[in-house]
Amino acid sequence: MANHETRKIIRALKQQGFTVEVKGHRHPKIFKDGKLVAQIPGTPSKYSSFANTIAGLRRIGFVYKGR
Repeated sequence: MANHETRKIIRALKQQGFTVEVKGHRHPKIFKDGKLVAQIPGTPSKYSSFANTIAGLRRIGFVYKGR
């Protein structure tokens, strides 16, 4: 499925009330209040991809204190 950092993000999203839908090996879909708000890469290819994902999630209310 996803790499270590992606799994940490998914766990944190669920703790903050987001719904995460993962089907097979596809990109996890993030829902807030039943509405699709983001998709995250299962295996980000480089650090900037990971940072951009976190930035986008923060814009919709996600709080993350990872790297």
